[in-house]
Amino acid sequence: VQLQASGGGLVQPRGSLRLTCATSGVTPDHYATGWFRQAPGKEREFVAAIKWGNSNPFYEDSVKGRFTISRDNAKSTLYLQMNSLQPEDTAVYYCTASRTIILSSLRVPSSWNYWGQGTQVTVSS
Repeated sequence: VQLQASGGGLVQPRGSLRLTCATSGVTPDHYATGWFRQAPGKEREFVAAIKWGNSNPFYEDSVKGRFTISRDNAKSTLYLQMNSLQPEDTAVYYCTASRTIILSSLRVPSSWNYWGQGTQVTVSS
């Protein structure tokens, strides 16, 4: 399994970005996929996830209504559309995948098996 995140950059407050995670070896019917972020000096934080089979997504409360996670199975690609970005969204964003994760552990970084290298998102005027 390999994950490659991209799409980060510098954006002004209230702007938008779309992150992309190219995957290989991740079969959508067997893997959950998700996004975490880590700001300087802070713990890695859950952002969003989709369990296998494109079931209903899960979001961290502070991004609900602003971020949308989606998956294009034909392209083996995971996306994170981020709208109404705020300075507190500044972080390195990581995509992740797991074949064995359970629902109650989605928000726990150590429960995920595979990680991409991260892409920097900076929200600043």
